[in-house]
Amino acid sequence: MVLGWLQLKHKPLRLVVALSGIAFAVLLIMMQLGFRSALFESAVRFHERLNYDIALFSPDSVFIVRPQPFSIRRLYQTLGFDAVEEVTPVYIFPSVWKNPWNNDRRSINTIGFHPDHPLLGTEGFDEIRGLLRRQDVVLFDRASRPEFGPVAATLDSGKPVVTEINDREIVVVGLFEMGTSFGIDGTVITSDDNWLRLFPQRPRNEIQLGLIRLKEGRDAGQVRDAMAEYLPDDVLVLTKQQFVQREKDYWNSATPIGYIFAFGAIMGFVVGAIIVYQILFADVSEHLNEYATLRAIGYKNRFVSGIVLQQAAILAVLGYLPGVAIVWWLYAKAAAATNLPLYITQERAVTVFLMTLIMCAISALLAVRKVRRLDPAEVF
Repeated sequence: MVLGWLQLKHKPLRLVVALSGIAFAVLLIMMQLGFRSALFESAVRFHERLNYDIALFSPDSVFIVRPQPFSIRRLYQTLGFDAVEEVTPVYIFPSVWKNPWNNDRRSINTIGFHPDHPLLGTEGFDEIRGLLRRQDVVLFDRASRPEFGPVAATLDSGKPVVTEINDREIVVVGLFEMGTSFGIDGTVITSDDNWLRLFPQRPRNEIQLGLIRLKEGRDAGQVRDAMAEYLPDDVLVLTKQQFVQREKDYWNSATPIGYIFAFGAIMGFVVGAIIVYQILFADVSEHLNEYATLRAIGYKNRFVSGIVLQQAAILAVLGYLPGVAIVWWLYAKAAAATNLPLYITQERAVTVFLMTLIMCAISALLAVRKVRRLDPAEVF
């Protein structure tokens, strides 16, 4: 390692350029992987936090933001199974929220359910869902985008928030926390009766999601299979794991977003490899005489190639550290601006570090080909 380091620090400017290039590659890779992870994690927030074991969903629905309706009869038919403890019909569709501070209008995800049912497994929700028995009231997601107005801050200060949703006057009576996603900027939850008042053209007997809770100890997979065989094919029967995976598959394959982030990470890898290769190749070219001398006095190719690989390893470590530091800062800024779950995980940090080592190793192996073909007689 000492010889490799001495070679690198002999040209300080070149070393800085190399480390900057690697740090940029680390930054690009980790940001793309972070956004891709945030895409999947935010897309399934509702799927994971809703309180259910089995979900009914329309096969015509592509994802949860704009689901297609199906008959509520399908949900009630599942009550014929002895394993079923309780069912919850859920109404979901975007509505138009009027910002009461500047009168701007913005689409907001709107969920309706019967307040007697424990819809969400989030902390504190059961204590406030009873407020939804009143007419024309909603609960507001405090993690929604700021474009909806300072709703959470106003309620926390003890002041009321009165606005309009779908041109109907609504009072915000409480807060819960869910968060945004690439398809949802904000969410309100209300009772099924209030939801139908906001969407008078939609019938009560058509729902967008059916939640089924099973009795304790029952196997969700087995019950799901029995329900899928019993119910007509106009409804999907999904366990929680299947429901989550279906949403992830949509964002990963049916939309270009997942592909774009994965492609961006690959491009970061390629850019970093090219930069490291150019630096190492220039260094090898400048020290051909020294490498030829080592070969002439008896050192084998493995030793000479090891010097270049040492340089690659040093560059990988020294370039990775500032790259991660910058990413940590950018994640915090991006998370604050978008409310997306952006943070450095141990798995991602290790993955990117290994990618950085592989990237530099590939570049070193390409650059060292000139040394392997080196004939000391030709150099001298």
